[in-house]
Amino acid sequence: MDYKKSNAPVNTVTRDMIKLSSDTGNIYETTMIIAKRSNQISVEMKYELEKKLQEFASYNDNLEEVFENREQIEISRYYEKLPKSTLIAAQEYEEGKVYFKNPAKDKNAF
Repeated sequence: MDYKKSNAPVNTVTRDMIKLSSDTGNIYETTMIIAKRSNQISVEMKYELEKKLQEFASYNDNLEEVFENREQIEISRYYEKLPKSTLIAAQEYEEGKVYFKNPAKDKNAF
């Protein structure tokens, strides 16, 4: 997923939970779907950031000299400015991009 092109807001937005939960019929289930997707997004973003910062890692044990790389700082700032994973997940849910399935409901259908 390309989070750089996400149209999710950067700031917190108040959402109508009744309207959001119209698909599931349950506010708590909708909240859990968004929360689980948010966790997936945050893990992906963290992995991507760590992978980029790993290029700047120093493997020698020199405690006397610790320097900050300008590129490293810019990458970190860029990821700090991205929308939070919860906002991205909520936006994806509103746009219908999140696939979810409740095994308990599917079991009762059979």
